[in-house]
Amino acid sequence: MPDFRRLGVSVLFNSVGMMGETVVLGWLALELTNSPLLVGVALSMRMLPLFFVGVPAGALADRFPRQRLLVLTGAGQALTATTLGALAWLGQVSFAHVLLVTLAAGIFRGLEHAARQSYTHDVVGADALLPGLAVLGVAMRVGWLAGSLGAGVVIARVGSGAGYFMVAAGFLAGAAALLRASNPTPTTRRDGESLWRSVVGFGTAVRRERTLLVLMLLTAGAEILGFSHQALLPSLARDVLRAGPEGLGTLNAARSVGGIVGLMAATLRRADTGGGAVFVAVLVAFGASLLGLAVAPFVVGLAGVVGVLIVVNALGALADLLAQSLLQLSVPAHLRGRAGGAWVVAIGLAPLGQLQIGALATLFGVGVAFSLSGFVLMVLAGGTALLFPRVRRL
Repeated sequence: MPDFRRLGVSVLFNSVGMMGETVVLGWLALELTNSPLLVGVALSMRMLPLFFVGVPAGALADRFPRQRLLVLTGAGQALTATTLGALAWLGQVSFAHVLLVTLAAGIFRGLEHAARQSYTHDVVGADALLPGLAVLGVAMRVGWLAGSLGAGVVIARVGSGAGYFMVAAGFLAGAAALLRASNPTPTTRRDGESLWRSVVGFGTAVRRERTLLVLMLLTAGAEILGFSHQALLPSLARDVLRAGPEGLGTLNAARSVGGIVGLMAATLRRADTGGGAVFVAVLVAFGASLLGLAVAPFVVGLAGVVGVLIVVNALGALADLLAQSLLQLSVPAHLRGRAGGAWVVAIGLAPLGQLQIGALATLFGVGVAFSLSGFVLMVLAGGTALLFPRVRRL
């Protein structure tokens, strides 16, 4: 499938930019503020718009060509990265600049996420959705690996401005890869329904279908309590492990390797195994792995932390894959874009997690912050399995 190959190449290059942005943003924010809490604030600006634009972005993806949206959002993210790169290169960047431009980039990212999930469904079909998402997930983690290692080296040798230029190049290459891709199915609605009515209609569907709401809440819980651990990686690298920007790149590379391992494991799952039950079990294990991350820096050093991060992010990748596929498969065809938007809304709550874990680290230390987040995630997943048995039967 030529379109799927083009999508895979696009995801690969886009992910170089995405993870490179995470590394350079975290390092630059720490340099400017010297505060783990404010690093969490900066990283939260990447995700904050997702909560507000998620469902409207999904409605747009149901109405307009998804391939075009993906190209435009890639170009938009390249523009924002170039802006911060130029400011940093000229020595004119401030923390306020970082927050505002990163917020704008987050709006483009919300549109991209909603369009990419539904476009994947268009290209591969329902039967191949899970393996298709897994393949794209592997491409994404390979891009993350290259982006994290590359950004760490570029920052250490040239500076944060050059790091942002590298990020912009990744986003531009991702957009260019889709220029010749097609739109397998028409997305523009011809029934006269306004964008606002599309958003309201999806809200009604969420209220009526409790399973969809629970999936969104579990996805949000994983984002707030699990994936928020990345906000502490700059402090973990610099202040606990004394490893510098290249050490931060190594830690982010471990996240990418873990994601690849987790997604490869997903391809081994039997098709008749309940996705909902597996989702809940993976979330419990995800929380437990964060408890291991809490003690690893003080017991096994950098090499051990890298190993634990691989496990943490293998489980996180599995949770993310299952959340995306379950949301897409739980709605009818005309709501696929908005189902992708629902996932965007859920992960858009990430700033809550990044702020809380940054505050906990500032007050009590990195280890306590990891431990509490992991424990609460385990309780949330286990409680959901008991209170909503229907989710386990999906």
